[in-house]
Amino acid sequence: MVERIGWEGLPAVLRDAVEDHTGQVTASEIIAEGLNCSVALALTTEHGRLFLKGVRDADAEAVASLRQEERINETVGSVSPAVRHRVHGGGWSCLAFAYIEGRHADLSPGTKDLRAVAVALRRMQEFGGPSAPVPRLADRFTPYLLPGEAEHLSGNALLHTDTNPHNIVISRNGDAYLVDWARAATGPAWVDPACTAVRLMENGQEPTAARAWLAGFRSWRHADPESVDAFVNVTCRHWTATVGERGARPSNARFRHLLGSSDG
Repeated sequence: MVERIGWEGLPAVLRDAVEDHTGQVTASEIIAEGLNCSVALALTTEHGRLFLKGVRDADAEAVASLRQEERINETVGSVSPAVRHRVHGGGWSCLAFAYIEGRHADLSPGTKDLRAVAVALRRMQEFGGPSAPVPRLADRFTPYLLPGEAEHLSGNALLHTDTNPHNIVISRNGDAYLVDWARAATGPAWVDPACTAVRLMENGQEPTAARAWLAGFRSWRHADPESVDAFVNVTCRHWTATVGERGARPSNARFRHLLGSSDG
C-alpha cells in the first residue's frame, strides 16, 4: 500500500513553496486511489483547484518518473491535465496539475464511457514521437524476452501503458483524460488500446465485446500478428514471474483472448 501524506504532514517549507505559486491553500483532500506517489492531493486554492503529486527526493526512481511526466506533458496535453507548477522543497519534488472535475472511468458492461475513452486513445495515436526521451516498451520486458521478440515490440508511438480505470478521468462534459504518465514508454501504437481491452474484460466485459471494441482502432486492425503474439506472450511470462503461475492465470487468460482464443 502506497503511503499517503496529507497537506499538513508536508514540511512547512514545501507548503510555502506551493502557496508561492497557487496562493493560499484553503482545503485539501487525499486521493487514495492509484498513483504510485506519496503525495496525491486535490488542493483548493484562492486561484482555483489543482492536483498536487509529489515524491521524496530520496526515492531516485520516483523522482525520475516524475521528471519524465513533466517532460512529456506538453506532448500529451490534449488528453492529460497540464502541469501548472513545479515545486521543490523540504526533501520533496512535486508537480501541480490542472484539476479535472469528474470521476474515474466506468469500464463495466453497459458503460457509456467507452466512446470517450476511444476518442482519447485515438488522439494519442496522433502524437507522433515524444518530445523527450522515453524508455522503450521492449526494455521493460528484457528478462522475459525470447530471441527476436524485442523487435516486435518496437515502435515510435508514445504509450501510457497503464490504462486502468483510476488513470482515466471522465470530465463533467464527458471527455476522457489520462492521468499518471509515470510508466510511459514507446512502442507499437496498438498497445494501449489492446491493454484497455484487457481492462474491459477485467471489469466484467465479455472477451468478444472487448475485442469488438478494440477492432474500432485502425492501429489494431493493421497490427502485425507476430508482434501481437510476442506482446501477449512476454506479458504473460512477466506476470507469471511476478505473482506466480496460479496468481497470473486470470490476467494471462485475458491477454490471451487478444489472440482470438476460445471464449469458453
